[in-house]
Amino acid sequence: MITRKWVAAGACGLLATLAVGLLPATASAGEPVSKEPPKVELVLDVSGSMRATDIDGQSRMSAAKQAFNEVLDAVPDEVRLGIRTLGATYPGDDRNVGCKDTKALYPVGPLNRTEAKTAVATLAPTGWTPIGPALLGAADDLKGGDATRRIVLITDGEDTCAPLDPCEVARDIAAQGIHLTIDTLGLVPDAKTRDQLVCIAEATGGTYTSVQHKQELSGRVRQLVDRAAAPVVTPVAAQGAKECRDAPKLGAGLYSDRETFGEHRWYKVDVKPGQELRASVSLAADRAVNNDYGVMVRAST
Repeated sequence: MITRKWVAAGACGLLATLAVGLLPATASAGEPVSKEPPKVELVLDVSGSMRATDIDGQSRMSAAKQAFNEVLDAVPDEVRLGIRTLGATYPGDDRNVGCKDTKALYPVGPLNRTEAKTAVATLAPTGWTPIGPALLGAADDLKGGDATRRIVLITDGEDTCAPLDPCEVARDIAAQGIHLTIDTLGLVPDAKTRDQLVCIAEATGGTYTSVQHKQELSGRVRQLVDRAAAPVVTPVAAQGAKECRDAPKLGAGLYSDRETFGEHRWYKVDVKPGQELRASVSLAADRAVNNDYGVMVRAST
């Protein structure tokens, strides 16, 4: 956190993913807080590859089921939650049929934990990976009203139903202006899967998380469901410069950027006499990093 008084006309800060505040500024970027109950749809991949036994000695499907049970026990009462599957019913080779294999397993609404757990228990790894159609179905499940809406996609592979590109689907959903966020979780992902899931998440201001262990899965999904219940401002995408002179100018608000290890990023903030600059940075890693990894934040005139 940086808290200093500035009298200069401007400042550059070496930042990564950041929140910027100017006090006593009277305006801040953000969406209106909804009074309707927040809606969340968990979208689970039940394709054949979920049989792989590489998550803590369990199959990916078993790990997902156990994580879902823990998540369902912890869902806040005010959240309206639903579950949608992809690849859960068709085991055949007909691509046209396999790419339509997505359905609402549990409807979005007040949660009956026993019924939702029973529905999840019936799932077995089966078919294709129609991520694009599943995202379209989930967006339709969540439509209506002004509630906070969030899709949490859990998958172990990239979409198998091109040319319906799930990243383009996510961009189309974002373009509708319905304030629907898509977060993605990759189970033991390869590079192509990670790239696709990062693209889907970034299109709607969501997050991507790589999952190697069951506790990581349950903990992250619980965190995302809780975030829907206590929404925060959606970050605005920004791209910092390599040199201060080329830095983009930011106002008060929340911003996101991506960087590689050891990379420096510069941003400009205008600070008027008598104003106080406050800036903080948080890190969301899309792959494993050392526990002592950190980001340095520095401001200079």
